[in-house]
Amino acid sequence: MAMSRETLEQLRVDHKEKFVLADHDPSWLPPAAEEMSKSKRKELAEQMLEENRAELAEAQDLLYADDRYSLLLVFQAMDAAGKDSTIKHVMSGVNPQGCNVTSFKKPSDEELDHDFLWRCNKALPPRGNIGIFNRSYYEEVLVTKVHPQILDSQRLPVSARGKAFWQARYDDINAFERHLVRNGTVILKFFLNVSKEEQKNRFLARLDTPEKNWKFSAADIRERARWDDYQAAYEEAINATSTPWAPWWVIPADRKWAMRTAVSDIVTTTITGLDLHYPELSDAQREELATARAELEAE
Repeated sequence: MAMSRETLEQLRVDHKEKFVLADHDPSWLPPAAEEMSKSKRKELAEQMLEENRAELAEAQDLLYADDRYSLLLVFQAMDAAGKDSTIKHVMSGVNPQGCNVTSFKKPSDEELDHDFLWRCNKALPPRGNIGIFNRSYYEEVLVTKVHPQILDSQRLPVSARGKAFWQARYDDINAFERHLVRNGTVILKFFLNVSKEEQKNRFLARLDTPEKNWKFSAADIRERARWDDYQAAYEEAINATSTPWAPWWVIPADRKWAMRTAVSDIVTTTITGLDLHYPELSDAQREELATARAELEAE
């Protein structure tokens, strides 16, 4: 069981149309779930998520065996939107040998001595593997745009910081992603769209629950004060970088179960939609298998 293609397409940003973040409801539900009770929705969502996990595990094996494509999942969101939990729930069934998660924090001195794409380029998944970016190079047109003083530490030439600076970064990202896609990396970019009210509730839950206190930071409140600036930065970045080869998916994040189900559906549908095949054995390899069988049976 899965969401219909038509339902999923509602979450995909069409590069031909102007994207307006305010038009996307963070509490959106798939049409089939609107008339259900809350308990029934969660029950159905867990069933769909479990089925997707099993299908994704099989698809990952085929992706690895085929060895022509890699899959890059990019997660961006405001604090407390659910990036960590979504990655955990959606990817819990895959083989960890073929999947790697990279979280990008404040750049190190070594990373600042390179261009802004360098550290992410190093973490890209090899063929046959799934790579997950928990935050990414998009931080450089989101956090850095809201806090432009960060650029002072990036040791850029003075000539680079002109009026066209942000558009140049968007262009670099689009070119980088197009290069990856042309060479076999399938890119799925998820913006987990949480409302300001729901973020407040989740922050309060972190304060009220001792086991979650460690997840709270005073910096979270400072960044929340720049909510409108971040919304504008996300809207502009998504408009500039949702392309035919690497589109953005805006996932309603106020209901975690709906968010996880949508992401798992998109990931699973994408992999199963690739032209993947198990390698075919040559005649010589088949003869080797027959010989091995004969030797084992003769023991």
